[in-house]
Amino acid sequence: MQPVDVLAIGAGQAGLSAAHHLQRRGFVPVPRAEAGDRTFVVLDAERAPGGAWQHRWQSLKMGTINGIYELPGFEVPAADPAASSRDVLPAYFAAYEERFGLAVQRPVRVHAVRRPEAGDGEAVRDSLIVETDAGTWSAGHVINATGTWTRPFLPHYPGMETFRGRHVHVKDYVSAEEFAGKRVVVVGAGISATQLLEEISRVADTFWVTRREPVWLDDLPPDHLAAAVARVEERVRQGLPAQSVVRVTGMHRAPWVRRAEERGVLVRHPMFTAIEEHGVRMPDGSFERADVILWATGFRAELAHLAPLRLRTPQGGLRVRNGRSLDEPRLFVIGYGPSQSTVGANRAGRDAVRAIVAEPAASQTTGRPHRKPPLPTVGIAA
Repeated sequence: MQPVDVLAIGAGQAGLSAAHHLQRRGFVPVPRAEAGDRTFVVLDAERAPGGAWQHRWQSLKMGTINGIYELPGFEVPAADPAASSRDVLPAYFAAYEERFGLAVQRPVRVHAVRRPEAGDGEAVRDSLIVETDAGTWSAGHVINATGTWTRPFLPHYPGMETFRGRHVHVKDYVSAEEFAGKRVVVVGAGISATQLLEEISRVADTFWVTRREPVWLDDLPPDHLAAAVARVEERVRQGLPAQSVVRVTGMHRAPWVRRAEERGVLVRHPMFTAIEEHGVRMPDGSFERADVILWATGFRAELAHLAPLRLRTPQGGLRVRNGRSLDEPRLFVIGYGPSQSTVGANRAGRDAVRAIVAEPAASQTTGRPHRKPPLPTVGIAA
């Protein structure tokens, strides 16, 4: 069982932010550590850097992504607005990892995070045990930054299994061309739904349905956004399932929304009540033919590996305050709830590290005092 002071799971925006701030605070990546160093390791299930960006659809261009906030200490390089985000941003993440020498270990899949058991030994009694497909770690703190991309949410509707067309979740969307000439029912009211509605409607007949009438905002005042984040934060503090900030704030009338409105395709219909072989049945009893149902219904947090800790509330969430589990203080859950945005993930990584270094400077895995090496200076922003 390999000891480490801080183990981060996931090398997306939140995980790399945490790694950056750990290094700035004097923690050393495991491969370069010497006796007495405070150590960290980042485990990532992907085969290459880039987090979820490497899986986005090809048509999601740098000029149309819903904002990207640079990783701490290294600006996003200038890019052609017409360039695909899945080409530009994974390369940026790779350059970031190399620039700061973060020594991300991949592909490593975490199967379970648990508390020590009797057979683990006295040396790890104050640690969390992290079991992976590449070995087991004992960690003084775990920063969970696994995001949501690997858990697409597909709601169940009566008759789903009888549909003779295609069910496609946004996670598996490639390009509008695959739907050319077809009838596509687009489900959802978020950013992905409206972006893809506008895109697909150029080559196919689209029919847009949502559970609620979207609330459109031409401007998003800072106090409005802050209040929305506070509401999401209060939900996760209570252990309620996390909501996206977008759902709470309402929808910004983005350029693609305006284009869809101008072309007359941004026509919202109520959610269908059932799915049949060749289409969907509407609340008024009418029938809408469909070749494809595109589910832009979001994602859920990837937290299955935390199940051994038994942190789920009866309401289905985790109790988290300021990124820290209220029921397991050695665990931080970032990129979750109010910190799902790129800027929120950056801050959550920073704040998790601040909380860790504020604790007594003794090893959680050995119980011995650490030496405190000077902060690294090469390539590190002040």
